[in-house]
Amino acid sequence: MILNYGGEMSSFKVAVFDLDGTILDTLEDLADSLNEALTRFRYPEASLQEVRARVGNGLRKLVERSVPEECPEQEIERIRECLAEVYQRRCCEKTKPYPGIPEAFRRLHEEGVKVAVVSNKIDSAVRMLCETYFPGQIDYCAGEQVGVRKKPCPDMVDNALEALQAGKENTVYVGDSEVDIVTSKNAGLKSIIVTWGFRDKPHLQKAGAEQTADTVQEMLDEILHPAAACTIKPEVSPASKGEG
Repeated sequence: MILNYGGEMSSFKVAVFDLDGTILDTLEDLADSLNEALTRFRYPEASLQEVRARVGNGLRKLVERSVPEECPEQEIERIRECLAEVYQRRCCEKTKPYPGIPEAFRRLHEEGVKVAVVSNKIDSAVRMLCETYFPGQIDYCAGEQVGVRKKPCPDMVDNALEALQAGKENTVYVGDSEVDIVTSKNAGLKSIIVTWGFRDKPHLQKAGAEQTADTVQEMLDEILHPAAACTIKPEVSPASKGEG
C-alpha cells in the first residue's frame, strides 16, 4: 500500500489509539478464545457477529454478555479467568494489523508524532500484541491494570499522556466504537473514529462520532493536517452513500 502525504508538520504531537478494531483485527482470536472458555463451562458458543457486538469493555463484560442473565457472579469470574488464560495463548493465531497501519505508524514517527495504545484488554496481551505486530513503533502501551479504571473512564488516556509528557491540546484519540467516542470526550480530547473496525458508520454517527475516517489515508490526513482535513472534507450523510 502506497500512502501519500504533504510536507507540513502536524499540530498533534501525540496520537492515542485504541487496539481492537482500530489498529488490529483481533475479532477471530477473541471469538475462538471466548468459545473455548464457554465450552469448558458448558455454555453455548457465540457467533462472530455476536462477539463483534459484545467487545469493547473488557473481558468480564464480554463474558457477562455471552452467558445467561441468571449466571452467578462467581461463575462469570471463573469464565473470565479461563478466557484470560486462553486468550493469552491464542491471541496471535489469526490476529493481523489492518492494512496500512504499520506504514501509518512509521509516517507518524517521521512527522514527530508519538504513538500510544490504550485498551481494555488485559495488559500482558496488549504488550504482547504491540511488540509482535508493531515492534519499535509504539511509544507507550497499556491494558487493563489493577487500580486503573477502564475506558470509557479517562484514566488510561491520562496515564499515557503523563508518561509521554504530553498536553491534551496537542493530542488526538483514535478509536472504532461507542466506548472510544465516550472515552475521548471524558478525556477532553479531539477524536477520530474509524469505520473499518467492529462498528459500522451509521452506528458510530448515531453514537455521537463527530469526525470519522473511512480509510487509513483519511485518518492520517486528519492527524497530520487537521485544519486542512476539517476544511476540505465534506460532510457525507449515510443516505448519500447508500448506507442505512
